[in-house]
Amino acid sequence: MAHVTVKIKECRGNVETMIRRFIKKTKKARIVEQAKERRAHKKPSVAKKEKRIKAARQRKKDEQKRRRAQERRNRKI
Repeated sequence: MAHVTVKIKECRGNVETMIRRFIKKTKKARIVEQAKERRAHKKPSVAKKEKRIKAARQRKKDEQKRRRAQERRNRKI
């Protein structure tokens, strides 16, 4: 697991900002997701299938993002 810290100086003493930054850092480090994954054993075949599905979703998302950027560029011309 990652070591996440938020210093008072970063947030100028604002507690709400500290909490928000801490939550962002934990999400970025994927601490909560790792804990959930480690709760129960997953068969290797299920893990591979989930990984494959996640990769396909990411490819689709990236393709849509690329297509939208291309459309925006074409509109400007």
